Amino acid sequence: MATDVIMPQMGESIFEGTITKWLKKAGDRVEKDEPLFEISTDKVDAEIPSPVAGVLSEIKVPEGATVEVNTVVAVIDGASASGPAAIATTPAPASEAKSAAPQMATPVAGAIEIVMPQLGESIFEGTITKWLKKAGDRVEKDEPLFEISTDKVDAEIPAPVAGILREIKVPEGATVEVNTVVAVIDGTGATTTSAVEAQPTTLQGSLPVQMTPPQAIGRRIYSSPLVRRIAKENKLDLSQMAGSGSHGRINKEDILRYLSQYGPCSAAPESPAAQLQTASPHAPLPLMSGKVVPLTKMRSIIAQRMLESKRISPHVHSVYKVDMTRIARLRERERAGFEQRHGVKLTYMPFIAAAAVDALRRFPILNASLIDSAIHYHDHINLGIAVALEWGLIVPVVKESEARNFLSLASAIHDLASRARTKKLMPDEVQGSTFTLTNSGVFGGEFGTPIINQPESAILAIGGLRKEPVVLTDAAGNDAIAIRSVQYFCLGFDHRLIDGADSGKFMLEFKKTLENWDREIG
Repeated sequence: MATDVIMPQMGESIFEGTITKWLKKAGDRVEKDEPLFEISTDKVDAEIPSPVAGVLSEIKVPEGATVEVNTVVAVIDGASASGPAAIATTPAPASEAKSAAPQMATPVAGAIEIVMPQLGESIFEGTITKWLKKAGDRVEKDEPLFEISTDKVDAEIPAPVAGILREIKVPEGATVEVNTVVAVIDGTGATTTSAVEAQPTTLQGSLPVQMTPPQAIGRRIYSSPLVRRIAKENKLDLSQMAGSGSHGRINKEDILRYLSQYGPCSAAPESPAAQLQTASPHAPLPLMSGKVVPLTKMRSIIAQRMLESKRISPHVHSVYKVDMTRIARLRERERAGFEQRHGVKLTYMPFIAAAAVDALRRFPILNASLIDSAIHYHDHINLGIAVALEWGLIVPVVKESEARNFLSLASAIHDLASRARTKKLMPDEVQGSTFTLTNSGVFGGEFGTPIINQPESAILAIGGLRKEPVVLTDAAGNDAIAIRSVQYFCLGFDHRLIDGADSGKFMLEFKKTLENWDREIG
């Protein structure tokens, strides 16, 4: 019996793959699940295992060739495994994965192995932050079992079955790849095919940038076999490079760009600490007394993304003062009735969001992204609303804001912020933003200079609202001083894509909408 081995589809948006290396040659014996070949796509790089046991009778696609998914790349004869001739580890398309809960239970000889679940197609590992049960404890189906932290979400993972927690295989604080067995439950009358029904909750990082900073000590390095080969041939240190792929993966373009910039056998710039010690060789950094607390997973990811955003985008900031008196009076007059009618507090945020949407409609370059040296104009305005939490910062997203009226915007902002603070957000509610609002004035600041939420091109920081004396000029040209409610707004933008004129036009439109507010609020 012959089995065709095909190029697998590693995601719904991946249509082809490159075979970078054959790990077996024609005539070799292969076992089921034994690594057979390595592939590289525009999203992932992977070792592909053999779907069956047998003899590799023919290699149809040579190393270096790129073929479409489902192309037959090899043939295995004498297969001893039954089933369709397909790569067993090919993941389901993302469209299917979204409708199914992540599997985390595998029956093994009367016991149930609990694995690290995959809480998103771009998540490859997770950190167990806390075990909620200890070995020997009785657990019920859907009872919280352990807490995890990934680069996208924090979540409480429930037990997929009822039984006794026989063994904890991964301790608190350890980071393991998805599908790693982390515990074993002796099932007692539970269905062994149960899966996690609860969805992930809280966003792990505030600014979702798909890169890992250079010189991150102890970080895991994701790269393709081709990249590792190039690095070895040129004596390059992959830990010194930033990856632009999913999960910070270093792809072929990243390493070739690095080579063109630094050349082979070169070292990247020293870390700040190393530079400091080099500059002051006779004055080593003193050991200071005090408490040392490791970064949480969330804070570590935020730190990485902030660094990468500053490295990627040449930031420019522009500050405008807006007279909010008209809106302040409207809000004061309508707030009680609005909350009574709709069950939502009337804050300033939906006014600001609506004005931003109007300006983004007029000047879509502020809602665009620079991707692969081309401008990507997004079909929708997905507003990211930064929410400060006690343990960090997250950015839930109001999708398709351009289609919402004032009440819909206000309700969505209120709902997302409330669920962010109670860890009830779904993963897709913290992804896909195209423009972000961050309220730096909530603690009384005049204004802030925000860091862009990659891969967006602009972010708007909201300053504190305060009363100030303002010079007003009437139609006859007469000046008078009046007390007005004013607010400062700072637009941060990527100067590669957005010019000062673009930002100025956007902010003038934004300012005009707020100062001349004339629409119904519901």
